[in-house]
Amino acid sequence: MRIVKNILVGFLVLVAVLVLGLYLFMQQKSFGTAPSGKRLERIQQSPNYKDGQFINLDETPMMAKGVTYPDLLYKYFTKSKDTEPAQPLPSIRTNLLNLGDQPVIVWFGHSTYLISIDGKNILVDPVFSERASPVQYMGPKEYAFTNSYSVNDLPPLDLVIISHDHYDHLDYNTIKAIQSKTKAFCVGLGIGAHLEYWGVKPEAIHELDWWEGENILPGLRITSTPARHFSGRGFKRYQTLWSSFVLEVGGKKIFVGGDSGYSDVFSTIGKKFGPFDIVMLECGQYNSSWPNIHMTPEQTIQAGIDLKSAALMPVHWGKFTLSLHPWNEPADRALAAAEKQQVNLITPLMGDPLSLDTLRADNRWWKGLK
Repeated sequence: MRIVKNILVGFLVLVAVLVLGLYLFMQQKSFGTAPSGKRLERIQQSPNYKDGQFINLDETPMMAKGVTYPDLLYKYFTKSKDTEPAQPLPSIRTNLLNLGDQPVIVWFGHSTYLISIDGKNILVDPVFSERASPVQYMGPKEYAFTNSYSVNDLPPLDLVIISHDHYDHLDYNTIKAIQSKTKAFCVGLGIGAHLEYWGVKPEAIHELDWWEGENILPGLRITSTPARHFSGRGFKRYQTLWSSFVLEVGGKKIFVGGDSGYSDVFSTIGKKFGPFDIVMLECGQYNSSWPNIHMTPEQTIQAGIDLKSAALMPVHWGKFTLSLHPWNEPADRALAAAEKQQVNLITPLMGDPLSLDTLRADNRWWKGLK
């Protein structure tokens, strides 16, 4: 009897230690903080907030019917080696402090890119840490590049846009490093809580609900538009809003797409704001196990058509492995679908400025790489 009692006590102590360890781990600042006070009061007035959480316009189950988490864990631990490149990926070293007067976009891989237009520098979903994770000793690691960029390479920033609060789009270390050189941040409802917790001045934060617009800077208007996704940096999800954005600046209309499954909302946005000069849409990290929260490459091409865009630049690929497909499959499938649908697919080399006046970048740089 005493042996059983000792085993039970030991088990309870072990559980208590694990719970305490997990609690202390979750207290790190990189996890952010939940909205509260007046910020939470505003959130509670949103038509997109119900029963204590934000909701999608369409019913959006996280997983496909019949998929279990043990199944996913098995697939992750048995995935093929081609989910990551076998060699450093080519990239170009560009002086970001001297991009000239012509409007350009510079892509840094995944969903991070710099838009230089009308004398303004606009940075989207900046992640310059080695890992898309709350800690830098574990989590998805960036691929190797022939030329890498860091926060120190960035020019002074007029606006930073955050589509949602997942770690591959909102990075604690990057925000801490750029906040002193950034005039304004535009985010979805609730994300300002993270930024303010990390030291960003409240007056620099502009939080928008879907369909809300604001002239944040002279000659620049930004409107928040719906996406089909979710949010969360800890165990509790849906406490901050995930968004896409319509950017009107320098005589151009640019669609900044966040993570999103395919839905009719792209057509709605296209009818309301289109045509667009260029759209940046996610094109990676999809899987049949979660078909509602990420698009396949073919759906990405259709979304570009729905948005009535002159050009489409696929993002959300080429830097981190967050799914099970080969690392270069998104670009191959998107290119095949674009050629079939006669869509102008823009695939710039990382670091190579793309002219927003010519909208041509047909360097299929990933071809032939393993």
